[in-house]
Amino acid sequence: MKQKKLLTLFLTVATSFSMLVACSNATFAESTGTATVTESTNTTDKKQKADENQDAAKQLLVDLTGSYQELWPVILDEKYQQIWIDDCTELVGEENAEAAYDKLASMVSGTIYGEEAVEAYKDGDGVYDCSFKEGVNKLEFNGSDSVIKGYDSEGKEIFSHTYHYVGIEEVRGLYEFKSDDADSGEFTYFCIAPDTNDTTYHIELRYGSDLEALGKYDEGDYAYWLGSGISTDYDQTMVENCIELFCKENLSE
Repeated sequence: MKQKKLLTLFLTVATSFSMLVACSNATFAESTGTATVTESTNTTDKKQKADENQDAAKQLLVDLTGSYQELWPVILDEKYQQIWIDDCTELVGEENAEAAYDKLASMVSGTIYGEEAVEAYKDGDGVYDCSFKEGVNKLEFNGSDSVIKGYDSEGKEIFSHTYHYVGIEEVRGLYEFKSDDADSGEFTYFCIAPDTNDTTYHIELRYGSDLEALGKYDEGDYAYWLGSGISTDYDQTMVENCIELFCKENLSE
């Protein structure tokens, strides 16, 4: 009788252990399956996001089709100063409007960049150089062919390359493009903000030979530089809209 009870107890424990192992294995399998599904989902999401970014980058080049000159020499022209003052008045009051305008204008009127600017601004109060570099006076985009060209002040072509999307810049979310041509020098990479004539009335971009350096704004060869442009076909309305947007972005609480 005692032996029978021991056998029964042993079978009960063995059965319980088997059930525990089975349950554990099932849980592990479920967990592994969940991890596999999650990993697969994440991979799919990343691919979908990458595809969306690539499509958006292609569309951006199409939307940018046209020619651009430097922005700030245009909208900081003396004839538009009263528009600036009026927009600043609405945001900070009449007594502070002129000082606000002077501050905004100084923020984008830097004349140095790169290591020279890093040294000059090491104690703070850095301002941005927003001009075109490498002798470029006019930029031209042909989105349907993914072509970007640059011309000097005499209208002579400096460069012309086709470009393809390579990623998203992490700091400001600029779309990164790389030239399809070897030895493109300082026009190898273009990092372009998702701005167009129809949305922000101007463009912002950086270009150069070192993509990693282009992703840094307060150090390296391209520190304190962000090129800004406006359509060569700009009109009064575009100028007014651009000034209003800049004031609101920088003066609104």
